[in-house]
Amino acid sequence: MKLSVKGNSTTWLQVRRYWELLHVLVERNLKVRYRGSFLGVYWSLLNPLIMTGLYTAIFGTTFASYYGNSILNYMLAAFTGLVVINFFSASTSQALSSVVSNGSLLNKIRLPVSIFPLSMIAANVFQFAIGVLPLLAIMTFFNSKSLVNVLALIFPILALILVCIGIGFFVSALYVFFRDLPYFYELVVFVLWISSPVFYPAAIVPKVVQPFLGLNPLSPIIESLRQITLSGAPPDLNLVWGALLSSVIILSLGWACFQLWRHQFMDLL
Repeated sequence: MKLSVKGNSTTWLQVRRYWELLHVLVERNLKVRYRGSFLGVYWSLLNPLIMTGLYTAIFGTTFASYYGNSILNYMLAAFTGLVVINFFSASTSQALSSVVSNGSLLNKIRLPVSIFPLSMIAANVFQFAIGVLPLLAIMTFFNSKSLVNVLALIFPILALILVCIGIGFFVSALYVFFRDLPYFYELVVFVLWISSPVFYPAAIVPKVVQPFLGLNPLSPIIESLRQITLSGAPPDLNLVWGALLSSVIILSLGWACFQLWRHQFMDLL
């Protein structure tokens, strides 16, 4: 009994220490990122709004027929796609260099290495929750008139966060070994962006190409988020579970690679 209580106490202290470290690093990341900035975390909202206006001006008339002949619906659809791809790009790109950039700290202090990519993604989750999420909730309630749909937003957003954590663990570990990775990863993000139905409807993609685009982990998240936000219908559970399942698989693979390679980090940092 004493051993069990002692073991539980040790585990709780480790979890508490990890949480405190995460809080400190997230606060540091946000302060450094927005030091001297006028809008601060709301830049994460301004960027997709500007891009939505640009896409609507160029493609709105062409693709409005796929959204009930409504340019407003196209605008909302483009916005939901943009917030997903922007969050993914920012979170994973910042996580990529997090372990290497903190190498000197890791050589001086014994810290859990996984805290660094996770803190980068957590900082983006915070600014997403403050800037983008309230607008998505308003859009969803306006279209669906249902609190169920508003609450269901948590599922595609959770799937997005899990995908980012999995990819963040993978690329941050890989960057320790391959320092040219950021240049290649920019190309990967571009491919994911162009193969996601961000500014175009998924219906226009040829059937021959659709199976390949289905490999994109962001596509089911975008489709699920749009269905909940724009359709006015109850959440499609098939889309929700598909997005969550793929995100859990990616998280598991990313974490497994991180753990497998972690013991080699200190020799290269």
